[in-house]
Amino acid sequence: MIVAGLIVTALAAALHVYIFWMESLAWDGPQARKTFGVPDSEREATRAFAFNQGFYNLFLAIAAILGVIVTTAGAPAVGLTLALTATGSMLAAALVLLLSSPDKRRAAVSQGTLPLLAVLALVIGILV
Repeated sequence: MIVAGLIVTALAAALHVYIFWMESLAWDGPQARKTFGVPDSEREATRAFAFNQGFYNLFLAIAAILGVIVTTAGAPAVGLTLALTATGSMLAAALVLLLSSPDKRRAAVSQGTLPLLAVLALVIGILV
């Protein structure tokens, strides 16, 4: 189960790298416009916020990938701690989005599903 959890952790990391790309590097691009629905009139005013938030997503992805690497390299205590901290934080952020902005339910579910599955698989794998 830990292997499955690490695979889902890597997928969650990949999703967060993609979110980083949209928020920090492609904020004016068509995919970011479609995904986030920020009107053109607010795009410039939200650019710095999105840039910062994108890096938050990148750092979570890096921690998750480090967790996968360290676990597979033979240090599961450290690696699984990193993986669970990263995916747990991703999941918590998705829950905050869901509870604070119910109109963004689709985005919260999209960004929270893989971390939820990773956390469940890793915890089950640790307990079994």
